[in-house]
Amino acid sequence: DEPAGSEALLALAQSLAQGPLAPMLDKLNVLLVPRANPDGAAAGRRTTSNGIDMNRDHLLLQTPEADALAKLSRNYRPVAVFDSHEFTVAGRYLEKFQAVQRYDALLQTPTTANTHEFVGKAANEWYLLPMQKALTDQGMSTNWYYTTTKKADDLTLSMGGVRPDTGRNVYALKNAPSLLIETRGVGIGRTHIQRRVHSHVVALTSALQTTAQRAKELEQVRTFVARDVASQACRGQFILESQQTTEKRRIVFLDPQTGEDRPQEVDWKSSVKLQPGETRARPCGYWLSAGAGEAADKLRAQGLQVLRVAEPGNMLADTYQEVERSSSAKSDVLGPSSRSVERVKVQLQRIAIDVPEGSYYVPLNQPLANLAIAALEPDTQSSFFANHVITGLNDVARSMNNPSLVYEETD
Repeated sequence: DEPAGSEALLALAQSLAQGPLAPMLDKLNVLLVPRANPDGAAAGRRTTSNGIDMNRDHLLLQTPEADALAKLSRNYRPVAVFDSHEFTVAGRYLEKFQAVQRYDALLQTPTTANTHEFVGKAANEWYLLPMQKALTDQGMSTNWYYTTTKKADDLTLSMGGVRPDTGRNVYALKNAPSLLIETRGVGIGRTHIQRRVHSHVVALTSALQTTAQRAKELEQVRTFVARDVASQACRGQFILESQQTTEKRRIVFLDPQTGEDRPQEVDWKSSVKLQPGETRARPCGYWLSAGAGEAADKLRAQGLQVLRVAEPGNMLADTYQEVERSSSAKSDVLGPSSRSVERVKVQLQRIAIDVPEGSYYVPLNQPLANLAIAALEPDTQSSFFANHVITGLNDVARSMNNPSLVYEETD
């Protein structure tokens, strides 16, 4: 039910192939995925055919669509990623604020814990600012991306979430500057479709121009960030989860009867100003039991190196000891969903553990280490454990030294 992005990418493909953007292909390889959710598009709905919101599936890969996108990223290693969507125009805004959405485009850069500083700066300074100017120069209005929950009496507006499950946040943990681009389209069919498509084309053209102009600098950033992330194995701290902060913000809506501007001051949950949560010592790697093969496969699909243990050994590890557990509805900035997660509180216990043949080891001296952390620390909502990919706390442990293990080749 967000059609403008698909149309815009087809227009962009034509312009790259035989139009004014064709010279860019002398400098760039451009990968376009005009329709990532064909079943949802055919049904006019947000979810895929198996009922999952793939917008929240970029870490878990529970849909074949998200799995395909992850493997595309793994195989081509894009230097930057842009995610084209549309947002609700009336719906909850008409019910809560007696107004409809005004802005042509809402934009957001990565906002998840452990995104490398240089990736965030590149997304904000090299991509977001020129994109905002390009839209403004074309007479398009723009703001930060925001949404609101389905709860009728909740008048808070919230920027996009801070969990590592959306495209922009997961690709940032893969060390690629990424942006979410949303236009005003959900709930109005193809009304104003040309303006909506044009907004996407302007934004994405700006992104391509930035990439072409800064190709050398982007490669330098990627090389540095990859080395820097890998070098942090066994030392320092990472943030388990961050939280949004609350402030007041002025938003301009439209009067649904007259079309006149209707400014309102609202409670605003910011994903730009984050409140860091618990920190934890960064391990050297993660051990996974032989029964965690599904988790190993998903990590490989994301581009992580996962080694299989060929001979029995041992390692010094922090194991997870359960303190408290509950099942609850999975929630995000839209509110609770129909899917449940297993929430657990843990304490770390450092012991020597046996490492059997056929189990797995995920070293953190690799560029995508922060993505492994997001998946394998069990006490977060987005983790493999919380979402039943890893079934038991004894199936994963944190290696606190570089183990002397023998590994075998895997595909």
